[in-house]
Amino acid sequence: MSSNDKSQQDVIVEVEKSAPADPNKSSTYDLVPFYLFLNASSSICIVFANKYLFEYYNFAFGTLLTFLHFLTTYFGLELCCFFGMFERKHVDIMKVIPLCGSFCGFVVLTNLSLQYNSVGFYQLMKVLTTPVIVFLQTLFYNETFSFQIKLSLIIICLGVIISTVTDVQLNMLGTVIATLAVFVTSQYQIWVGTKQKELEVNSMQLLMYQAPISAAMLIPCIPLLDNTSKLTTPNLATACLILVSCFFALLVNLSTFLVIGKTSPITYNVLGHFKLTVILVLGFVLFSYPLDYKNLTGIAMTLLGVFYYTHLKTSGASGNSAKK
Repeated sequence: MSSNDKSQQDVIVEVEKSAPADPNKSSTYDLVPFYLFLNASSSICIVFANKYLFEYYNFAFGTLLTFLHFLTTYFGLELCCFFGMFERKHVDIMKVIPLCGSFCGFVVLTNLSLQYNSVGFYQLMKVLTTPVIVFLQTLFYNETFSFQIKLSLIIICLGVIISTVTDVQLNMLGTVIATLAVFVTSQYQIWVGTKQKELEVNSMQLLMYQAPISAAMLIPCIPLLDNTSKLTTPNLATACLILVSCFFALLVNLSTFLVIGKTSPITYNVLGHFKLTVILVLGFVLFSYPLDYKNLTGIAMTLLGVFYYTHLKTSGASGNSAKK
């Protein structure tokens, strides 16, 4: 090899080393705090919007409302696509069906779990979603979690249990349903992240496929889970609040896919536990719900775990769920 060739290769290597990082990738990750904030704020808003619908406007049709949420999400994404916010991408529908089916299973099983279990046991099983995701990702997806990350998750889960779990009553059918709900919910959240990579689509492109299919799958579940015999034409105020709930659902669904796609299902779960503490405090402020020392201790413990987890992730001391 001539000295001329060597010098040319040296120049190429130097250019590659000095080449700037992909600005699109950098700007995408710069938006992660915004995605987290959007998910937290819209989730809290939809909780209270639905609370008013169920308790003050007597619209106690949770499955029907979820169906309307996904219809709104689909049409909202169509609007975003029309205005050029993202490009429509063809995806093999059969590869999206498991994601859609797991979402419907999550909705149905969660409703049944609340129906057949005490509120305390229902809340306890929901908390177990976090360790189950760690278990599934470690066993089937070759993810590793550092000791510090596991410790922060233990602190968070114990805090949520202390602050929310009260009467824990067990029965065989309720326990089976709740266990299935935890595993289906965990798998759904994992698939939200892995399907984006597998199908090489972004959050909007994937959600655009999932939303209408999940809505269609929910149709036969509505009369089974909701007392549709009491369904009447809503008045103007109720209809307006349903539209508000649907708008927040669009933001929640989109930001959920964005958060999981750009971070991880575990980070999304930690965000969910943080949202729960905020909802508990706002419930005390807005609805005069009681807060005793047990609730406050649990909230403080949860926040401590959330801050510790955030510190680990931002400082890079977590192992960042590295691949084995």
